[in-house]
Amino acid sequence: MDDSSVGSEEVGSSISGDDTGTQRASIRLKQRLRRFFKPFREWLQLWREYSELSGAGSIVRRAFANNSFDGVLTMVGVVMGSFVVGIQDATVVLITGLSTAAAIGISGGWGAYLAESAERRHEIAELEKNTLTDLHDTKIGKAARSAVVTVAAVDGLSPFLAAFLVVIPFFFTSLLPSIDYAFYASLGMALLSLFGLGVYLAGVSKENKLVYGIKTAIAGVACMGLTLLMAQLSG
Repeated sequence: MDDSSVGSEEVGSSISGDDTGTQRASIRLKQRLRRFFKPFREWLQLWREYSELSGAGSIVRRAFANNSFDGVLTMVGVVMGSFVVGIQDATVVLITGLSTAAAIGISGGWGAYLAESAERRHEIAELEKNTLTDLHDTKIGKAARSAVVTVAAVDGLSPFLAAFLVVIPFFFTSLLPSIDYAFYASLGMALLSLFGLGVYLAGVSKENKLVYGIKTAIAGVACMGLTLLMAQLSG
């Protein structure tokens, strides 16, 4: 066997060894990822089971849609009000907008927690009375408590995040020629968010997505128009 053949075999063995090492590393990485995400998958599966058992899914969808809608429209009012009175300081808009968004989120989450908790406790109490069974540690009891937390979280976070999305352009006013561009971008994002929310609702109800999107966006246009009208009447 000549030197060239020996060299070829050594190169082939080296490549094969590298491939095997890469495969082993890939397998170990996958195993570690599976172990890392296993608690999340188990939690998600349990949450879905509790959600189906408690009927929280439809409540959460309504809460998300209603509160996101409220969050966006409230922020449209804040941004349009700031625009028509001539505010040129982005910090003022951000503080006003974010404090309003936080207030909406706290109001939504807190109110939903109290209301949903009272309703679920009443349902469990009635069921325990009829079945003469303590349901606290059963799946029904756990599902009811899970529904309270889920509904409250969605009620609180959805309006805050929707409102926060609208004021994002004001974080970048230093990069813009004028704060007016931030106002325009903010209002544009509001209309786009409303349109997207309409598309989401259309997907839930199996209706025309374009029509639903336009319907929700019109609410934003109406809010802007009313703000301009009030500015004209007061001026």
